[in-house]
Amino acid sequence: MVTNRTVTITDNTTGDTVECPIIEGTHGAPVISIKGLYPALGMFTHDPGFGATSSCNSTITYIDGDKGILLYRGYPIEQLAEKSSYLEVCYLLLFGELPAPEEFARFSAKIRQHSMVHEGMRTMIGGYRQDAHPMGMLVGLVGSLSTFYHDSLDINDPEHRVLSAYRVIAKMPTLAADIYKYHLGQPFNYPVNSLGYVNNFMRMMYAVPAEPFQISPTAVKALELMLILHADHEQNTSTSTVRLAGSSGANPFACIAAGIATLWGPAHGGANEAVIHMLNEIGEAKNIARFLDRAKDKDDPFRLMGFGHRVYKNFDPRATIIRQACHDLLGELDAGAQQAPLFEVAQELEQIALSDDYFKERNLYPNVDFYSGIILSALNITVNMFTVMFAMARSVGWIAQWMEMMVDAEQRIGRPRQLYTGAAKRDYVLKRDRED
Repeated sequence: MVTNRTVTITDNTTGDTVECPIIEGTHGAPVISIKGLYPALGMFTHDPGFGATSSCNSTITYIDGDKGILLYRGYPIEQLAEKSSYLEVCYLLLFGELPAPEEFARFSAKIRQHSMVHEGMRTMIGGYRQDAHPMGMLVGLVGSLSTFYHDSLDINDPEHRVLSAYRVIAKMPTLAADIYKYHLGQPFNYPVNSLGYVNNFMRMMYAVPAEPFQISPTAVKALELMLILHADHEQNTSTSTVRLAGSSGANPFACIAAGIATLWGPAHGGANEAVIHMLNEIGEAKNIARFLDRAKDKDDPFRLMGFGHRVYKNFDPRATIIRQACHDLLGELDAGAQQAPLFEVAQELEQIALSDDYFKERNLYPNVDFYSGIILSALNITVNMFTVMFAMARSVGWIAQWMEMMVDAEQRIGRPRQLYTGAAKRDYVLKRDRED
């Protein structure tokens, strides 16, 4: 809310000033409204990476990185992880409240109703190379949803917006599983709507016609936790991309595809994949000390992946939650000779980093990417599918943020400014008159 407080910005050369209102949120630092800055002083702000800029009002997610707090619609992530399910979290993020039993039953039925994809999409999948990157496929497939379900793309119609949200949440597991099966050269599985959301997804991923399929409750719990913990994370790069694309009036599937493309970047969604590459590079537990020495060497480019976090400066609350699920899963699995060294390295590295003063002083704790990467590897999901799993979890956050911005009275097309540092105005010279 707007307060009685203001900040006065003065041009020390001209003496011109502007009063900028201070706006308070429910939690977090207040913000300074700079709408009057350019009209009054003829200046813009410069904030590369938007690290100090509030781009929107939002009621969905709140993070306090210093205290290690993550809230979905005001609910602590610890409580949701312990007591809720991914599908219930989806309802919460979309509609702002936890559902009553009858509301959740109707919501679950709607998701089940839309879990299949048009057969034409499976024809599309067959057009990709066998070695196509799964994220490239997912970008194309999600974007193409708008061509199969164009009957409900009026972004100004609330019912169309909700229907699109149902389709995104319901179809992402099916698309992810189809991509995985295509990569393996195995037949696609159709959804079985008598199963729960995560159980159904795991059956589509792992079941084959020739053998009976049994679902490990420990594996389901670990994967469900991972989905809940990745469902939304405030105005990160991919979420901001979804909002920026949506500000143009683009359809929701195109906006989600833009978010997926952004998530594909190794600096954003590829962190858990980088963890597995690092563990494979270390190779064996006996090599850990040497790699830790490299990590401490400022002149060595080697970095420990999956430790510390840009936002969480004390600890990552999601990592605290998922750590036990990761250990439970590793304890249950009969890890073969090929997998055992990787998990041994991970567990030894975790213990050393948690006790080493160098890492403790710098808050380089294992983060959620460290544990999620191990979980996905333990579930035999190929490394190039890791970011697809992240996208499946985050899709509800993206569509919830998109729905929120569509009813925001302050919403306008995104158009950042720039500080131009190129050539000054100059006149065109004919080619024959130019010197070498």
